[in-house]
Amino acid sequence: MDGIWGQLFNFSDYGQLFALLHNSVIAGGVLGLVGGMVAVFVMQRDLAFAVHGTSELSFAGGAAGLLFGIGVVPGALAGSLVAAALIGIFGARASRRNSVIGVMMPFGLGLGVLFLSLYPGRSGNKFGLLTGQIVAVDDPRLTVLAVICAIVAIGMLVVWRPLLFASLDPEVAAARGVPTRFLSFVFMMLLGLTVAVSVQIVGSLLVLSILVTPAAAAMRLTHSPNRAVLWSMLFATVSMVGGILLAMGATVPISPYVTTISFTFYLMATGIGALRARRAAWQQSVVQATPGLG
Repeated sequence: MDGIWGQLFNFSDYGQLFALLHNSVIAGGVLGLVGGMVAVFVMQRDLAFAVHGTSELSFAGGAAGLLFGIGVVPGALAGSLVAAALIGIFGARASRRNSVIGVMMPFGLGLGVLFLSLYPGRSGNKFGLLTGQIVAVDDPRLTVLAVICAIVAIGMLVVWRPLLFASLDPEVAAARGVPTRFLSFVFMMLLGLTVAVSVQIVGSLLVLSILVTPAAAAMRLTHSPNRAVLWSMLFATVSMVGGILLAMGATVPISPYVTTISFTFYLMATGIGALRARRAAWQQSVVQATPGLG
């Protein structure tokens, strides 16, 4: 048992490890803020399945980048943007979108497995694309991640109000002249960028822990879209940074820590939401049962 515990949590030489991996902590914080912002719109637009589909093609692109020597980041970006564009163009309706994603996912995963099988390099690079890694965030990669996250954040702020309107009530938004199809395509491209940088840290299999779970937890706590975004950003950032800090001294990938923290937030938010609903129902029953209070 001590051996397993030592593999999961080992804080010896932690100061030296933090000095070596501080770029990963910064990357996790930046990614948490942007991922939490995007995640609420993912939930509002029912795009959780699209996140998973995009991550599969991002995985394929990153694996191709490893095999052909163009780099993981350019390959993952290309794969994510191709997936996002296909979903944005052909998946305007939910039923058609799900079929498009269902076709892309096995294709992307199959390509990724093929490219990794042909890649002659270290197995750690192969495994990291699936489950995440924190040792590969050097200064150039951190700069690229920060630039991409800044592009996503600026893009989200530019389209925030019409995108929020189109996400909450697409039919009314379209009737009032809001370009819903264009906004859908723009958001899918921003989501594709976010997925690509997320794959670099948490891996393609567990991107949902950053782009879905924090928002799902936040929406259990509040019905206000703006407050939900703030809660989601907080949950995603703590999950990312906390997961990286716990994984520094461990011998297992980062993803179990990030997903566990994120899922814990979801359980807590669900419990709080249930207590609030029960209290509101009790207060309503008291008002109805007491003459003169209604």
